[in-house]
Amino acid sequence: MSENTDLQNNEHNQGLRKLTTAQLLNFCLGFFGLQFAWQMRIILSGPVTEGLGASPFIFGLIWLAGPVTGMVVQPIIGALSDNTNTRFGRRRPYLMLGAILAAIALWAFPNSEPIAQFIADKLHCPLPLFGGLIVAAIMIWIIDACVNAAQGPYRALIPDNIVQEQHSIANSYLSFAIGLGSVIAAGTAPFLNWAFNYQMSIEAQFIMAALAFFLGMTWTCITFKEKQPETVKSKKEDKQPSFMDNLKTFLQSSPEVYKICAMQFCTWIGVMCMFIFFTQFAIHTVYNVPDLTTVSDVVKAQYSETIAAATNFSSICFAILNLVCFVVSIPIGMLSTKFGNKKVHMISLIIMTVSYILMTLTSNSKAIMLLMGVAGIGWASILALPFAMLSEYIKKGSEGAVMGIFNIFIAGPQILVCTLIAWFISKCTIQTPDGLNYHWEFSFLIGAIVLFISVIVTKMIHEKLPE
Repeated sequence: MSENTDLQNNEHNQGLRKLTTAQLLNFCLGFFGLQFAWQMRIILSGPVTEGLGASPFIFGLIWLAGPVTGMVVQPIIGALSDNTNTRFGRRRPYLMLGAILAAIALWAFPNSEPIAQFIADKLHCPLPLFGGLIVAAIMIWIIDACVNAAQGPYRALIPDNIVQEQHSIANSYLSFAIGLGSVIAAGTAPFLNWAFNYQMSIEAQFIMAALAFFLGMTWTCITFKEKQPETVKSKKEDKQPSFMDNLKTFLQSSPEVYKICAMQFCTWIGVMCMFIFFTQFAIHTVYNVPDLTTVSDVVKAQYSETIAAATNFSSICFAILNLVCFVVSIPIGMLSTKFGNKKVHMISLIIMTVSYILMTLTSNSKAIMLLMGVAGIGWASILALPFAMLSEYIKKGSEGAVMGIFNIFIAGPQILVCTLIAWFISKCTIQTPDGLNYHWEFSFLIGAIVLFISVIVTKMIHEKLPE
């Protein structure tokens, strides 16, 4: 870093505040609600759409709502929030609007079929064959769009309002909220069933998610005060950059920004190799269930209990992953403050890479649960430190747009994994004594390779070390 950059950082810290631990916890409550809703959408969207007649291919198209809206919505909303100046703040109007619309869509999604029937009755027309599925698809796209619309402005609150030396720890608190929200969202219904023999309906779980998103975001918007925009002295100074201006600025950023984006792109290929394929890995590799896409219903029924056990095992593994993320997220932020984001992130990615490699070598359920917990260390770092590294290079006034553009390097890999890598695995067949199967463990091998590439790219990033 040059002396000019040091002066610029000191100037940027003017008017910003240093938050206490209680204030950081309060700050991340809205993100807790956001992640709670997002995790519920991931867990339960499959059963809902399948019940409405969605084939795996149709569900895949619906699932693309997440990365597509992430690539389109986040940059646009981020740029708009940079140019917003209201008495409610720059970012808070978008956070609240996203929470309200998402809460409505979360309630409507599991009720898509009666909603479609209600619309058909009001219009005095027959219910289309896929009426409920169409409504469900629309609700999924609304949920994903609102979640993505809220993420960019929420992340931008950190460079907007918090001193630069706390950017790492503030992003780690968001990682903490993501881990906690994921664990509670995934574990509430099973816990109630285990402790009180009460099984929550899917509708009730989505209402719970809607309330968590709306109430958490409302609390943050009420209690977290945004820094007032600086008073402008001329019309020229008052002019805010457009989205294209911000994109041009982003593309003209220092080489370090390009390296951070490359690091993020490779990292999220590795992450999505786990998220998209782990359940299939659990069913077909750990529990030895053959491919059942072309067998009779009688044969499928023979494996129903095994598939249920494998699905529960997958849910437990994801809960362990997010629990470890929840536990280590704040310590990772503290370590990165002391030793630098780069070193801590590299070590975390290496740990995750090793856990992936070991998962390709075993099908022991206990070992895999342990390895998923180890991977949670890398997951906690991925959710925090790349954003903290990027924040060092964000031009003042473009925080929302930059965070939105940066999300392209998260959303893009998701599309790549669910298309190209899925096609590759479909070509890697294996004949087992029970029938045809696929090498689902190859997803972890591919993930390990790109995660290691991400480590190499991270090594090349020049970072200003903390004093």
